[in-house]
Amino acid sequence: MAKPRAGTLPDLADLAVPGTEITLRVTPKAARNSLVQTREGLKAAVTAAPENGKANAAARALLARAMKVAPTRLELKRGATSRQKTFVYTGP
Repeated sequence: MAKPRAGTLPDLADLAVPGTEITLRVTPKAARNSLVQTREGLKAAVTAAPENGKANAAARALLARAMKVAPTRLELKRGATSRQKTFVYTGP
């Protein structure tokens, strides 16, 4: 997974509050990794294929980078096999 440039990600550091649920729509097998914030919510595009949890791991890493936290601090609560995913920030 190629890392996106820091300038291309939205600043989501304000979501780094323990217990916060973050919902995002993930599109796997995209041309490049991206994360955008729209009125409907967060939308992520990852280059990883949706097999063996690779797209979930890529989405977690992308979200963690935008939040400026470690990926291990994000837990997938819902949506392991769907495009709509809910991550929970577990805190430091």
